Amino acid sequence: MRGRIPDSFIDELLARVDIVDVIERRVPLKKAGREWTACCPFHNERTPSFYVSPAKQFFHCFGCGAHGSALKFLMDYERLEFPDAVEELAQSVGLTVPREGGDDRAQREDKTDLYALLDAAARWYENELPKSADAQAYCKKRGLDAATIQRFRIGWAPAGFDGVIKALGGSDKRMHLLNEAGMVASNERGNRYDRFRERLMFPILDRRGRVIAFGGRVLQSDQGPKYLNSPETPLFHKGRELFALWQVKQANPSLARIVVVEGYMDVIAMHQAGLPIAVATLGTATTPEHTEVLFRAAPDVVFCFDGDRAGRAAAWKALEAALPRLRDGRQAYFLFLPDGEDPDTLIRKEGKDGFEKRLKAATPLSEYFFSELSHDVDTASLDGRARLAERARPLIARLPDGAFRDLMAQELEKRTGARAVLEADPAARRPVQRPIVVQRSLVRSAIALLLAQPGVADQVERPYGFLRLDKPGVELLAELIDLARSRPGINPAMLVEHFAERPEYAALQKLMAAMVVGEPETQREEFLDALSRMEQQAVIQRRDYLTAKSREGTLDAAEKAELRELLAARVTPLKAE
Repeated sequence: MRGRIPDSFIDELLARVDIVDVIERRVPLKKAGREWTACCPFHNERTPSFYVSPAKQFFHCFGCGAHGSALKFLMDYERLEFPDAVEELAQSVGLTVPREGGDDRAQREDKTDLYALLDAAARWYENELPKSADAQAYCKKRGLDAATIQRFRIGWAPAGFDGVIKALGGSDKRMHLLNEAGMVASNERGNRYDRFRERLMFPILDRRGRVIAFGGRVLQSDQGPKYLNSPETPLFHKGRELFALWQVKQANPSLARIVVVEGYMDVIAMHQAGLPIAVATLGTATTPEHTEVLFRAAPDVVFCFDGDRAGRAAAWKALEAALPRLRDGRQAYFLFLPDGEDPDTLIRKEGKDGFEKRLKAATPLSEYFFSELSHDVDTASLDGRARLAERARPLIARLPDGAFRDLMAQELEKRTGARAVLEADPAARRPVQRPIVVQRSLVRSAIALLLAQPGVADQVERPYGFLRLDKPGVELLAELIDLARSRPGINPAMLVEHFAERPEYAALQKLMAAMVVGEPETQREEFLDALSRMEQQAVIQRRDYLTAKSREGTLDAAEKAELRELLAARVTPLKAE
């Protein structure tokens, strides 16, 4: 059992999902014989070295070494903890994750109560909205219809210092949760009060649609900060989250483009106008974590900012954050709006079609890049071109190795005459490793063959003669055979996941990634032959031990009889491994 999730459920889950489907929803795959291949999503490369095996239900990159089951892929790709990856995978196939009694650590890490409290807070704010005439009038003024208010779960935090505290407190534990969730604050005297008061409330959802924080907007600009967000909490890290990403994914099963705007109301206006492709950062500049999430959601990202100095400064930060994520196939664009306008006002004036025209005319990153770096440079002079080259080189060097990086370097050379000598990304330059044939060690060979085809364990009967062999991995092989025999139909990924919290896990994953050549029947024969040869090695090992002991004159009667039998068997020594 991992934490409080039973091993039997992990088996059932991995049996239900197809790793090809799980990965293909996130990474474009191409058929390559019995497997599927792609450029690795975990490092930058030009030639595909990332393979997905339907037979093994396992992925492996021969470039960077990333490998594992569908669960491991979700953990690495979506940056999820194990329980969240299980929940995500289970949700995709309609299963409910069961829970068992776990240790204290698992209990401490369980945030179910915190999620439930935040959801209850969102419901309370929603119920308060119809009670406020001012909030209702504001929503009407901004053109928010009932469906949009419901879709975004917009609510109202009324005046007063203890509305949420009275509604959701009630006990020391609940007050502790309110504090942990960032819903209450304390003054210098230690008195607690509601963090959000007299604000339109926008729940912030995680990638599974759970409330993790709030953003609150005042109705009048003179009431305080225009927007107030939840503080950092165990569930909420503003540098990683994006407002409305959940709604975008719900509205677009296949998303080709995503737009980043500055305000919650801008996002909501675009969604209501029929452009449910907008998200917003949460009171912070665009971070590298944001850009990775954005490009995982869609291959094209449009950053939409005001055309003033602040907007252009924010755009440049977004460009710097995006550069290392621009693998081939990903594109970034920049859209600057007229002075005094934002997406909300423009959509009201121009409608959906008008705003779409602006999006289609957005400036590609390459154009914005060179335009911004050249704006105060005289490229007609030698000194000016040198300055441009010096500015651009370190930034271009941050691009992943690929066609776009090459073209940007060529464009720099065209504009300045200076060659862009760039240090390649070591990971991208690493030579692609080819599939490894079965390992030299008999024990490792047997384990690799068993992992390739767990069903062969059914043909091994106890007692296992190879257990007498004194070599590393023998007991692990026996344990794997026992496990495979006890769970008929277990696939390779399921078999390896049983060792996820043990030291052997990494070694088993590497053996799983080894390319075991041959047809299934050939693999079966090789596996049984490996076990037979291990038994022979055990006999030879015992014979040599007793022979050496006999030279010392320390054999007892039973050992002398055993040695005579072994010598009579005339087992031929095997070639050295």
